Amino acid sequence: MAIAADIMNPGAQWIPATESLDRAAQLMRELDVGALPVSDTNERLCGIITDRDIVVRCVAAGHDPAHTTAGELVQGTPRWVSSLAEEDEVLAEMEAHQIRRLPVIDENKRLVGMISEADLARTLTDDQVAEFVERVYA
Repeated sequence: MAIAADIMNPGAQWIPATESLDRAAQLMRELDVGALPVSDTNERLCGIITDRDIVVRCVAAGHDPAHTTAGELVQGTPRWVSSLAEEDEVLAEMEAHQIRRLPVIDENKRLVGMISEADLARTLTDDQVAEFVERVYA
């Protein structure tokens, strides 16, 4: 059975909670990703920001992304898994919270990667992917 480190896309990057949303969007473009984990001043996960968050909750709401921080948009309890978490635990976490992107943290509490739906599709069987999709999008 695969573990999170086998499934994840390595090299994920934090964006500090104090960083502006326009910088977050630029970093997403540079990294070719649609989501970034947001860190507090101690480099601890405080949430995830998506390209959709920037558009819907900032721009469409009439706010200026140059003057709105990533920390202002994050909400809820951040979810993550250990790099040693088994495949079943990864799926259970994503399904239970209906999330499509999951940060992976090592034993030193450092961000080491992200798991997305595309990563799952490359790793899981077709039946497992279908079950995941049914549970997350239900």
